[in-house]
Amino acid sequence: MNKKITATAAKLLSDIKNYLERNEIILAVISGLFLFLSFPQYGFGAIAWFALVPLFFAVYRAPSIRRAFTLGFIAGVVGYAGIIYWITYVVVNYGYLPVYMGVIIMLFLNFYLSVYLALFAAGVYFFQNKNFLCLVAPALWVSLEYLKSYLFTGFPWENLGYSQYLNFYFIQFADVFGIFGLSFIIVCVNAAIFMLLTQRTKKVFISATVVFLVLCFVYLYGYFRISHVQEKMTSAQGVEVSLIQGNVDQSIKWNEFFQKKILNNYLELSLLNSPAAGGLLVWPETALPFNYRDEGDLQKRVNHLPREVQSWFVFGAVSYMPKNRYTSFFNSAYLLSPDGALKGRYDKVHLVPYGEYVPLRDLFPFIKKLTAGVGDFSAGTSYRPLIMGDRKIGVLICYEGILPHASRAYKRQAADLLVNITNDAWFGPTSAPYQHFSMVFFRAVETRLYLVRAANTGISGIIDPCGKIIAKTGIFETGAVKGNVKFLRVETFYERWGDIFVAFCFLFIFFSIVWYAGKEVKK
Repeated sequence: MNKKITATAAKLLSDIKNYLERNEIILAVISGLFLFLSFPQYGFGAIAWFALVPLFFAVYRAPSIRRAFTLGFIAGVVGYAGIIYWITYVVVNYGYLPVYMGVIIMLFLNFYLSVYLALFAAGVYFFQNKNFLCLVAPALWVSLEYLKSYLFTGFPWENLGYSQYLNFYFIQFADVFGIFGLSFIIVCVNAAIFMLLTQRTKKVFISATVVFLVLCFVYLYGYFRISHVQEKMTSAQGVEVSLIQGNVDQSIKWNEFFQKKILNNYLELSLLNSPAAGGLLVWPETALPFNYRDEGDLQKRVNHLPREVQSWFVFGAVSYMPKNRYTSFFNSAYLLSPDGALKGRYDKVHLVPYGEYVPLRDLFPFIKKLTAGVGDFSAGTSYRPLIMGDRKIGVLICYEGILPHASRAYKRQAADLLVNITNDAWFGPTSAPYQHFSMVFFRAVETRLYLVRAANTGISGIIDPCGKIIAKTGIFETGAVKGNVKFLRVETFYERWGDIFVAFCFLFIFFSIVWYAGKEVKK
């Protein structure tokens, strides 16, 4: 009886395998689902280590490079639909568009992002030789991922390496080659698994062995690097910080009727959760529901708060500057000293298109509704640390928390602490707040600085230089996070050299294309 059951099960598995091998589209869809399930809120980072294997099977069975491109595009559409579905929620609820228009806008971005995965699949098909897949595939992936992150203002949302934010020892390698280095290793492992499943040659076993030895080295590096950084932390000076999460509904944020109520909410939370004297109090992005430059009772109450709690105070607010016949608005962060004096202002440098400024306004006038109450923002000129006594703090406003070059710019100017202020109320109860928080982790690891994050509706938290969560809130909670941060001076390879590894990936792909093209010409 047992033999019969075993034989039936074996036949069923064989039939499934044969069916999948004949249907590359299903394999592409499976890869897309795996990519989606590699990220929060619904996924697990472990899935990323084999997410591309079905796509490799599909590509190597494709009859042409055009078919491979199509399969990659299908995988991308499925994967990104799960990752960025929240865009529909944003434009429907705050752009006041019908649901079908929200879906169309989401799909428009989805199709654009999917082109990169399509190019990856076509590139893998072009190189053909499986023996070099462990080098070609990850270098190609990183090159395309970098382009996705910077072309047309860039969209680095949930690059593959971000899936490992809870993989404590692995993510330590981010201080060497950054997030793109982590993506490279993940694709390497995917390629090695595929090669082992399809070939049993000596070259394949050697290649796979090298990949897994590199992976072991990365984990060992993480183990020893953590010990080194933690040793530095024990002797470092620090302060207590308090992060206030006001949990203000986006629909009332700019309503003048609620100005005093919102401000009172923040003031009360701050007095109840104030840091020790000389500490740091942080409010989220645009926490003030009015222009801080406008003199009056509201401004006086804000200026009086740091004197009451005897602490430094960072808060987000809209600022403005008259310019000729126009007024320029900025998404800003202000720093007040414990005596209530204004010590600095940082204006957000990297603005989000269709969120903070409106390109192609004449073509898409309805998108202006996303900038409710303030119109377009102007960009700041540079990433300049704010001076907090004898310390420097680098402020990352909202989207800037997922930009490695922003935190690196602060570290190169000797910043002692990273402060991320954001307003994720736009995202509602979707995956986006969890995704956003998971990406900010890496700025602490890349720079080996403490990072504190104050979010209007969550997630707020404190992250140490090893990427460990010291404390955090949930979403849509009113409250505060308190804890101690320390000021470290730990140099990193990534701080000094940035994305030099990506440059090597581009060069490798370029010379590989030249070599393969030369071989084809000789044929």
